[in-house]
Amino acid sequence: MKRLILLAILSLGVISCSTQTNTKKMDLPTAWKHTTNIYEVNVRQYTQEGTFRAFEKEMPRLKEMGVKTLWFMPITPISQEVKKGTMGSQYAAHDYTAINPEFGTMEDFKHLVDEAHKMGFKVIIDWVANHTGWDHVWTKSHPEYYLKDADGKFHIASGMDDIIELDYSNPEMRTAMIDAMKFWVREANIDGFRCDLASWVEVDFWEQARPEVEKIKPLFFLGEFDELDNPEYGKVFDASYVWTWMHKTQEYNEGKISFAELKDLLTKYSNIGDSSMRAWFTSNHDENTWNGTEYEKYGDLALPLAVFSVTWNGVPLLYNGQELPLKTKRLEFFEKDPIPWTGKYELQDFYKTLLTLKTNNPALRGGDPAASTHLLKTSADDKVMAYVRKNGKDEVLTVLNFSKENVSFTIDDLNVSGTFKNVFSGPVKDFSKDKSFYLPIGGYAVMEK
Repeated sequence: MKRLILLAILSLGVISCSTQTNTKKMDLPTAWKHTTNIYEVNVRQYTQEGTFRAFEKEMPRLKEMGVKTLWFMPITPISQEVKKGTMGSQYAAHDYTAINPEFGTMEDFKHLVDEAHKMGFKVIIDWVANHTGWDHVWTKSHPEYYLKDADGKFHIASGMDDIIELDYSNPEMRTAMIDAMKFWVREANIDGFRCDLASWVEVDFWEQARPEVEKIKPLFFLGEFDELDNPEYGKVFDASYVWTWMHKTQEYNEGKISFAELKDLLTKYSNIGDSSMRAWFTSNHDENTWNGTEYEKYGDLALPLAVFSVTWNGVPLLYNGQELPLKTKRLEFFEKDPIPWTGKYELQDFYKTLLTLKTNNPALRGGDPAASTHLLKTSADDKVMAYVRKNGKDEVLTVLNFSKENVSFTIDDLNVSGTFKNVFSGPVKDFSKDKSFYLPIGGYAVMEK
């Protein structure tokens, strides 16, 4: 009921976060968050072995690709009672402070984190606070930690019968949850959390948990919620999902909404401001498995949207295998189904170029008021999205073909001038002499001043 009341209140209007500040978040020594990118790792499916040790062998390649932050899907043991499929869901935890033996041992994970840190990576882990599996250790030791139905049975999470929901009105449960989060920071030295279904948990828990956990060290918090729908959560989290954008871009590709509507939505996200960031993505574990690959959903828009995810204001989020790419391959969720690596990574250089630019060019800093974003006027505004991001003398120009036809056009906008070099192909354009562009279907250009 408390969640229904909260949702009803939020439906009355979206609160603008553009004038809000979060001094604690801005003061933390986590400046790396402004230049980072996040690569989601599904340990089960990443290698044939499906272990931490096997994944470690892949880290040099990911470093070369420009990956900065590794996000590991849940690493805790999986509940066996009412589990789905042969292997169960990684999001149905059996114990918050133990390692899934499928992946290896606690020492294996600690070794992975240590090696990742030596290579310059940050490491965050998936944290599933809303629910557990049916045979979680708390169901026996602390059944009072759970929501109950009228018949006294554990309350099943909405639409997912293999998980049961926790009771956040219980202060002891909250303390135990916070202690479990502290365990991973203290024992494994992780750098943050990706918080599953963050808005399904009362915001005041996160407001309570974050400062407590950060007594150990400053952390990065990525929340699975859309700040357009849950603005109050943006005051706690460093970055949030853009679910609405993800759904609307698919609808646009399917001809269900106009390009103008898509741009209006982008303006709404921008109006949130820089006290938090948006995490832009074209795929993740849920989307790939249940709704289709980025190519199935977006067709020729897959690569332009990938470029957008890295060059727009925020933090880019990639799912393992997108560098192959996984054009039609949907990874199984409850069974062993390894990524079909071939040794050839068709988009490795594509992502390396983008991610390296994101890291090195101050104009692409996410969530930094010093970096401004300007949508540009073109002669094909119904087909092309063009924008320049600026930070002092640094500028990055991005041009994307959002149409289903080849487009020739010009950019004549006071926000762009001077000479730019194409980061992919090398040609230089002097806007004082040439303002023309040509983009084929699915085309894009990223240019550095």
